[in-house]
Amino acid sequence: MGEMQAVFIDRDGTLGGTGHFIHPRDFTLYPRALEAIALLKGSGLRIFAFTNQHRIARGEAAIEEFEEQFRTYGFDQAYICPHSSEAGCACRKPGIGMLLQAAAEHGLDLARCAVIGDVGDTDMIAAHRAGALKILVRTGWGEGSLTEFKHRWPDIEPDYIAAEIWEAARYLINR
Repeated sequence: MGEMQAVFIDRDGTLGGTGHFIHPRDFTLYPRALEAIALLKGSGLRIFAFTNQHRIARGEAAIEEFEEQFRTYGFDQAYICPHSSEAGCACRKPGIGMLLQAAAEHGLDLARCAVIGDVGDTDMIAAHRAGALKILVRTGWGEGSLTEFKHRWPDIEPDYIAAEIWEAARYLINR
């Protein structure tokens, strides 16, 4: 497989918040989320945000507000789908448009990348389709993704299940 190149990290329910939309100005990170990002960056990995934010299409937030938020957290770049689920775009997770765009822009082999997220039927399906390492966190929708919503992604198993983002980062560094 070779050296890991990059990590794609979901926002809501993975880095902080509740799993539901929260405007960037009101968003609260989980404990040690920034440490997790710093740990991953310190190991030489590139860090990308990987998030569906359909409220942008509704005018409830601007894509620039999210990009600025991710910059302040130390992300190298943010890949954000602003479209509604009805838009039929290629970027909305579980589609892999954002991953393909990042791979093209940064010369990545997606088989040498990881996705960290809390939602089985978006984050984990996208990672699976792209051939990336799948790390599910139990925060946000993670617990539900493993139980009552497992039927939405029945044939896919995460490569690793972490309590939260810090454990996910430590796993990636130590594997």
